[in-house]
Amino acid sequence: MPSKLDQLRAMTTVVSDTGDMDSIRAFKPTDSTTNPSLILKAAQLPAYAHLVDEAVAWARKAGATAGAATDRLAINFGAELTRIVPGRVSTEVDADLSFDVAATIAKAKAIIAAYAERGVGRERILIKIASTWEGAQAASALQREGIDCNLTLMFSLAQAIACADAGAFLISPFVGRIFDWHVKAGGGPYTGETDPGVLSVRAIYAYYKTYGVKTVVMGASFRNVGEIEALAGCDRLTISPQLLDDLASDQGPLARKMSPDAPGSAPARVAMDEKRFRWMLNEDAMATEKLAEGIRIFARDLAALREMVGKRLALAA
Repeated sequence: MPSKLDQLRAMTTVVSDTGDMDSIRAFKPTDSTTNPSLILKAAQLPAYAHLVDEAVAWARKAGATAGAATDRLAINFGAELTRIVPGRVSTEVDADLSFDVAATIAKAKAIIAAYAERGVGRERILIKIASTWEGAQAASALQREGIDCNLTLMFSLAQAIACADAGAFLISPFVGRIFDWHVKAGGGPYTGETDPGVLSVRAIYAYYKTYGVKTVVMGASFRNVGEIEALAGCDRLTISPQLLDDLASDQGPLARKMSPDAPGSAPARVAMDEKRFRWMLNEDAMATEKLAEGIRIFARDLAALREMVGKRLALAA
């Protein structure tokens, strides 16, 4: 019998959630996604020192700031990834722009332009934006200009509806972080079928398929294989190298759990506007807390990455 990973690939597009290119080569995912936390971790590995060195050398020659060098480093990683995966690479807009529509749009266009300079077309890139109200509005404008977006840090149906209304190409609901919040709040023990993160993705999937939303649903942030198995059949799943390895090593049967032909029951369609969005998010303590926390974590790791690059730039002066 084929491995669970191979069985999963037959029903779901598998995406690698890492900046480690060796693991991406090993597991051969269709797409790859990164974020500031993953790039910060990868940038400290000897295997990727040349990508840091190039960004620092470029910044020194151009008289650019540490921030500009960090932006270039992200593109260095992304460009390398486009040579490994056949599909899309997600590159994240700065987390500290999560509440600024105009700045998010400008940054996204700068990212697309930087890739174009490397010969990488926009059809290979997804711009990752936090699923705030402002993020959804920025995505709406970018999608109209042919720049596809991945709306990340998603924890609620309210966010999913706003991003669907924006015409986002793809959303990334975070399974594991929802699970973490409920466990910390005293919930559980959970199985794959009762995991609150799994149930959240299934609800979003049902809403999208029931009402003909074209936005791709990509479950993300998994804590265990059981969560992945419970979402088998979802449009896409972005999975860490460790869990990819676990799936590749398991020869057991994998049942399809999700299908557009039988998406499950969906709530009544919501006419979303800013007031409704903010109220629905406010009423969901988990989503409110995890969205804010996720933005803070990505902003913190981006600042740490800038500091690391800045130190290298100072030493090269």
